[in-house]
Formats: sequence, structure tokens, C-alpha cells
Amino acid sequence: MREKIHILVVDDEEIVRESLLDWLREDGYQVEAAEDGFKALEKFGGQSWDITLIDLKMPKMDGLELLGKIKENWPETQVIIITAYATVNTAVQAMKVGAYDYLVKPFNPEELSLLIKRLVESQSLIKEISYLRKELKKQYQFHDLISKCSKMQKVFDLANTIAKSNSNVLILGESGTGKELLARAIHNESLRATGPFIPFSSVALTETLLESELFGHEKGAFTDAIAQKKGKFELAEGGTIFLDEIGDISPKLQLNLLRVLQEKEFTRVGGTKPIRVDVRIVAATNRDLKKAVDEGTFRNDLYYRLNVIFIELPPLREHKEDIPLLVHHFIEKCNIEMGEKAERISEDALNLLMAYDWPGNVRELENAIERAMVITKGKIIKTEDLHLSPQARKGKRTVSSSDDKTIKSIEKKHITKILAENNWNIQKSAEQLGIDRVTLYNKIKKYKLKKE
Repeated sequence: MREKIHILVVDDEEIVRESLLDWLREDGYQVEAAEDGFKALEKFGGQSWDITLIDLKMPKMDGLELLGKIKENWPETQVIIITAYATVNTAVQAMKVGAYDYLVKPFNPEELSLLIKRLVESQSLIKEISYLRKELKKQYQFHDLISKCSKMQKVFDLANTIAKSNSNVLILGESGTGKELLARAIHNESLRATGPFIPFSSVALTETLLESELFGHEKGAFTDAIAQKKGKFELAEGGTIFLDEIGDISPKLQLNLLRVLQEKEFTRVGGTKPIRVDVRIVAATNRDLKKAVDEGTFRNDLYYRLNVIFIELPPLREHKEDIPLLVHHFIEKCNIEMGEKAERISEDALNLLMAYDWPGNVRELENAIERAMVITKGKIIKTEDLHLSPQARKGKRTVSSSDDKTIKSIEKKHITKILAENNWNIQKSAEQLGIDRVTLYNKIKKYKLKKE
């Protein structure tokens, strides 16, 4: 173990450098020295260092400045500050910048040995935990979906099995459960993986635009059709098209889609020539399509064409044991995207997340963690960094379905209020509500809300 630990000593006093080199080599570490901050940074150019011992007071570049540069560029390197000026302020300042600990001159070899031994052991433990977490995540991961819940594992197994076929798939589930991620995973496991994956949502588009987006249009087909345009089906040739919110399309589009499923061809808007297409369809909805068929708002023949294989994604409230796993995954993801921000979440904050019922499901949880990562001032996400509903902050579960009318009434009023406050800016309103735009459009349609 020790021959793999590389230590860099940075001190402007030659006698101190030589003494530290001798002591550390006797302990079995690989050690080098630099006489100032600039020489130390040069050594970082061709070597990775596990630990750096830095004198606080040096000419050219002081220890705190060097510490800052190391933490900015090589955050995995642990730094111990050496100082003869052991005031509380300098110690606290060094720890704030990222020092592991500090030593006060004069110190004896045993004190140094014990400190470095403790540091090496703690780093070894951190690496082991990190490795185990990654292995655990691999075990519970299906592409970008993560779960250890038996219900979700069955979903992963089914998706993996059906991916190899060419059959159409219907994914059912509430908004935010990961329907598009599952569709993408099915595509990536399929024989069409080298082909395109084209996602498409029917929300907030007029019928003409929807038809144009799906099937393309010829030049002059309508007022804004200034050139020929390929639709999503043509773009998905040889691959997979994901049709989200399939339950919201009009009867005319349902008929057009049925033709594609039956005859493997379609016609562009304003065109006359049929276009052949080889595409697998994965559709998704958060609506009860069987009920829509019974009510006559969704074609029976299209429903059975789409529903060759169906998969139902459970809401997050039915697999809450995944919340700690998902939270850790989202923290890692945000750290990559934002730069290192937070290391973990506090136990109280995690308990708060576990107590909440997540009406927006996994997407809402991810948004909550992302907001907390932006807001938090420390390395640990605390309860005050989380912005959840009053019920969640009191540790209460959301109201059960027996109070459905009350929920609808409260939800309708709240959405109306937020929309009015934002002058019906859908993106801004959705962010404040902690949901995505698709869900908000569905709520507007469900409650028949209109801008005054």
C-alpha cells in the first residue's frame, strides 16, 4: 500500500525539506520535494500526488494560494498545512480552502507519521466505499434507469427481453416516471441500436403542426411551408421513434398513425407519393387508454396495434426504497455537470425526501436535488436546502385518493395562481411547481384552465 502513496513536500527551508523527506521515506512512502509553490505546480504537471505537505509562509507564493490552486486543479490530492504561525484564523482558513489538517512547527516525526497514516486509511476507506457504490449501482442499473426495487427489476428484465424483438411497445406510467429513458434503453438494447432514436411529444402543438412534425410536408403545403421538410418518421428510418403522450392525438392523426403501423408507409402533408418506412414504434402515455377506447376518444384498432407489448412503470411512491440510491446518483450527476459541489445528503434531509410522496415522481426528485445542489453552501445537503411542499416539511404523507376531490380543488387553485403570477409563462410556471411542461399542459387541459 505505502509504496503506492506519493507525497510532495513544499517548503522553502532546505533543512525542513530534507528532514521531512528522510522521515517519510523511512515510513515507506514515495516522496519528492519542491522549494516553492511554482516548482510544486511544475511537479504536478508530470505526476499525480496523493498527499502534499505545504509550508504556510513561503516567498513567491504562500501556502494558502498554493492550496487553492491544488484544490482547483487536482481536488483528489489531500493537503496538510505546516505552520509556525498557528493562529485559529490561519487554521480555519486553510480548512475552508480544503486542507485535510495542519501541523504546528516544531513537530516530531511520530506526530507526522500518525497524521499521514490516518489520512491514508481514511482515503483508502473513501475509495473502497466509492468502488462499492459504483458496483452496487451497476447491479441495479439498466442504462440510465436505476432501481433495486423488485417491481422495477421486473420492468428492466421485461424491457431487456422485448428489446431484441421488433414489436411495438406501449409504456404506461405517470409523468416523471422515466418513460422516455425506458424507451431509449429498449432502443439501445435492440438490433436497431445503431439506428436513430427519435423522441416526439404531441403536447401543445396544433393538429397541422403535429401532422407536419410526424410525417413532414411538401413546399407550399400550408402558409409557412416555404421548403420541403422531412418528418420524425423519415428521420427515424432504421431506428426507433418514441411517441410520448400518444393518448392526446386527434382522431385524424390516429388514422394516419394506424396506416403507418399497418402498411409501413405514409404521405407528407401536401404530398401524393407514399413513403415507405422501417421504424419501430415505442409509445407512451399517462392516460388510461383502455378507458379512452371505451369512451370512443381513442381508436380501438390503433390501441391494439400499439399495445403489442405493454410495460407499466410504477410511481416513485410505490418504490421509495430507491430514493437513497437515486439521490446519490443525482448528486454524482450534478457534481459532474456543475463541478464538485456537495458530497452527500444529511440523514434529516433524506428522511424528509422519504416522507414525501413525489407526485412528479423521479423527475421531481431530480429537480429537487439539482435545486439543493445550487443552493447549498456546504458539502452536505441539509433540509433547509430542499424546497418541498408544506406537507413534506411537516413529515406528512400526501393526502390519499379518498380525498381526491379536495386534492383536485387545491391543485387547480394553486396551478391557476402560479400561472397568473407568471403571466402564463409555461416554462417558468412548471419550474415553480416542480413539474415539467408536459405535465403542466396536461393539468391545464384536465382542469380546462384558460388565460383571462
